[in-house]
Amino acid sequence: MDARAIIAKLRQHQVPQVDELRWFAQGLSDGSVSDAQAGAFAMAVCMGGLGAAGRAGLTLAMRDSGEVLNWNLPGPVVDKHSTGGVGDCVSLVLAPALAECGAYVPMISGRGLGHTGGTLDKLEAIPGVTTAVSRDRLASIVADSGCAIVGATAQVAPADKRLYAIRDVTATVESLDLITASILSKKLAASPNALVLDVKLGSGAFMKSPNEARALAHALCETANAAGCKTSAVISDMNQPLVPALGNALEIAEVMKVLTGATEGPLMRVCAVLGGVVLTDAGLCTDPQIGADRVIAAIRDGRALDRFGRMIAAQGGPLGFVRDWERFLPESNVILEVPAPTKGHVTEMDGEALGLAVVGLGGGRQVEGDTIDPSVGLSGLVRLGQRVDQGQPLAVIHAGREDVARRAEATVRAAITLGAKPGTLPDLIHERIG
Repeated sequence: MDARAIIAKLRQHQVPQVDELRWFAQGLSDGSVSDAQAGAFAMAVCMGGLGAAGRAGLTLAMRDSGEVLNWNLPGPVVDKHSTGGVGDCVSLVLAPALAECGAYVPMISGRGLGHTGGTLDKLEAIPGVTTAVSRDRLASIVADSGCAIVGATAQVAPADKRLYAIRDVTATVESLDLITASILSKKLAASPNALVLDVKLGSGAFMKSPNEARALAHALCETANAAGCKTSAVISDMNQPLVPALGNALEIAEVMKVLTGATEGPLMRVCAVLGGVVLTDAGLCTDPQIGADRVIAAIRDGRALDRFGRMIAAQGGPLGFVRDWERFLPESNVILEVPAPTKGHVTEMDGEALGLAVVGLGGGRQVEGDTIDPSVGLSGLVRLGQRVDQGQPLAVIHAGREDVARRAEATVRAAITLGAKPGTLPDLIHERIG
């Protein structure tokens, strides 16, 4: 095998053989492929594509470059992945609900990326919680609690970790083939029996158009199913945050409101749809609506809350968190309302701008290694179609310093458009694929 020959094939719009892709992935993992060769490979894939078979081959090659987990559990292993959005805390509600429905959920999640929040960062807003656990500890938590939400170890898909860093500096992040292989190499390393993909569409997502979202959903489903994992996708709306808050501790508060029955709304609905799909694919029910009803029941009667508490305690959090959660979450020093400049209806929201405002407050990373302030963010966000009076808060800013809050105020006000009429509200669920 030779890296130059594989790159030359791609440059000539030929798809490398499976054994060539395996060799290249192993070279990424062990360093025998240089950064220059990795960059050339990424650019060649970005320009010419791999096709369905090549995409599946690269995904499995990167999965097999590191550890692949094995399970010996009395029920199916399921997982969920979101392509990224703002105010999206579905995993934190869905994982314990699925565990109450008979599934085991070892969820390997990520940190914030760009304007989108990360599930691990949100979970770590709870004092004491750790998301860095060994393989044996993960197996123990999943067996005892039914679910765990953790980060990938260095041994999981190391080829992807290396290639992603190269893509980030070579303008090849947007490749559909490389996105698919990156997402699925890590998810398939957890060996789920069924996987559901939440492909976000809209101003707060990476995929801004229906065609982009649909293409990614199809690529992910085709590749994962070809790899032997029963997979479906749901395209859900992200033209506004899923919950009326952005920021790690503030989104945990929204999670707790749903789990304790204080509120439901869009977060509950998306969890139900995704849960119904994956429970059906895993063979735990015969129809997605039946599965959705089971997820809702597990949340409404408090069983998912108890399961969440067990998971939090197993990952180092407070034993009594679910009973007295408000006492444990950090709070900001500065609270600033953003008044509406005029009366009207909320007609549009720039989700990406809102997400970047939270990053600017310190709730996300602007460069690798930045320390996150879990207390900052936005709460009380208005919703699309809502009527507001002049001076009524569009959102509430939580910040560490007043000058930082004032800078965010202008961004938040500019990100929310008011009009005379409410306009047409987008569907929360656009499409199911797979």
